[in-house]
Amino acid sequence: MTLGDTNMTGSQSMMAPTPTTDDLPRRFSDFETLGEALDYAARGRRGMNFHDARGNLARPYPFSALREDAVACAHRLIAHGVKPQDRVALVAETGADFAQLFFGIVYAGAWPVPLPLPTSFGGKESYIDQLNVQLTSCDPMLFLFPRELEEMAGEAGRQRSVESIAFEDFLSRDAISCDLPRAKGEEICYLQYSSGSTRFPHGVAVTHHALLSNLAAHSHGMELAESDRCISWLPWYHDMGLVGCFLSVVANQVSTDYMKTEDFARRPLAWLDLISRNEGTSISYSPTFGYDICARRMSSQTKAADRFDLSRWRLAGNGADMIRPDVMQSFVDAFADAGFSPKAFLPSYGLAEATLAVTIMPPGEGIIVELVEETDLSGGDATEGRPQRFRSIVNCGRPARDMIVEIRDEDGAVLNERQIGKVWTTGPSLMVGYFRDQEATDACMVDGWLDTGDMGYLSDGYLYIVGRAKDMIIINGKNHWPQDIEWAVEQLPGFKQGDIAAFAITTSGGEEAPAVLVHCRTSDNEERSRLRDQIRERVRAITGMNCVVELVPPRTLPRTSSGKLSRSKARNLYLAGEIRPYDIAA
Repeated sequence: MTLGDTNMTGSQSMMAPTPTTDDLPRRFSDFETLGEALDYAARGRRGMNFHDARGNLARPYPFSALREDAVACAHRLIAHGVKPQDRVALVAETGADFAQLFFGIVYAGAWPVPLPLPTSFGGKESYIDQLNVQLTSCDPMLFLFPRELEEMAGEAGRQRSVESIAFEDFLSRDAISCDLPRAKGEEICYLQYSSGSTRFPHGVAVTHHALLSNLAAHSHGMELAESDRCISWLPWYHDMGLVGCFLSVVANQVSTDYMKTEDFARRPLAWLDLISRNEGTSISYSPTFGYDICARRMSSQTKAADRFDLSRWRLAGNGADMIRPDVMQSFVDAFADAGFSPKAFLPSYGLAEATLAVTIMPPGEGIIVELVEETDLSGGDATEGRPQRFRSIVNCGRPARDMIVEIRDEDGAVLNERQIGKVWTTGPSLMVGYFRDQEATDACMVDGWLDTGDMGYLSDGYLYIVGRAKDMIIINGKNHWPQDIEWAVEQLPGFKQGDIAAFAITTSGGEEAPAVLVHCRTSDNEERSRLRDQIRERVRAITGMNCVVELVPPRTLPRTSSGKLSRSKARNLYLAGEIRPYDIAA
């Protein structure tokens, strides 16, 4: 069965996916509220489609059914005592239960607060702690979660004295009809936790107007077509998954096929199977590591064309982390014979504080790379006699509709084109602020502008991101990007992306030095010593700096809720003695 195929009869028709095309005229998020967006989408035949681990359709979920269920959820919530502006926290599991509860909370006038699923690393106590601090931050009236997480989520709720109910138990209640409140566009729609520190979480408050402005920018920026269908494995607790592949598809009426993030992690090529089966044109996003995993999995197989047809993949979005041209090239090399076009790549840049998208590459332009001399990035002098080295910086596109981007220096002065500085943005998509954290809000928002915390430059109206300001390693007045150090180590045999965390520390002599923590999979002490020396020499060759190299057990380096390496947390844990390196003889 191909996606979008509705030529089925009898009981089988219940399992037909929602169609790609529809008679309902498409509207590009031009609604007053998110509830109105679902009201409109429910008049058509498109919807969501949930797939199992092998990519088989498990449940089609038309927008019409989503709306009916969401209204029933709103009635249950109101009967339970939920009032407008109450927060309702819920674990963001990809499926119909979360979808109807999220929109039910919106219809009830309350604020849904998506919280992460447990990761494969960190363990039970770590997950409970993470939920604990986020529940404390958002102060919800109610906490909902899938029943299989009862032990962990229920414990977090008990520790915070928050009423906690399993999805299944809440949805089994009678829905007593009542009047629903009427939301206004300037009111808060939801809280989104950004992927920063879990110890000091920031709940991003997003209004209906900000959300719908950004979702309209998505559809216009991607030149959304009638033949487009979305395919996604992105988690719904991260802004790219929640906003880009859940809320956007409702507000822009796009049929979408989902597989769970954990299923993608086990069988990443099933994602490409779903794209291959779509007879229309496909839109699908992934961070760099998703493309990397797929390219690596193909290395041991035969021709990609024997299994996949990626010729109709119109937009292969890339965002959420630094875009690496070498990984993108590896993906093209692995899947070109299956019809994948490098022109399909659609780099973008965004963050939860701007709802999602800040810049989007115009469709069809693909990945454009500029080579920037390292002294331009580090603030050094190119005449110091060292050989010139260049870094590839990826074009992240033009500002999304109604968004403005400026590059500023440390004093706030606007820089000229091709001058590297802090990326600032303004527009209707900006957050109201961090929930109940005015100090943190004031630290990044000034006169209606947002300091993104990222470094970059503008060239011919396009934005190039060079790194995070907060991650920068400054040695002897020069700036060094941790990504460069990590990439250098990744080139050594046996290492991969995510195995290395680089950050600055102060040595016993009071000097700043880079520390490099590296996952080590060998138990042989001599081999560990050889690896440490090899890594140290590699970093010295790339940066000219001596560094502290620490080999740590696999799965030690912490990650954010979206799966990205958290250098700041790794540094804090290392300095606090909570990350214990292997003891290696000098």
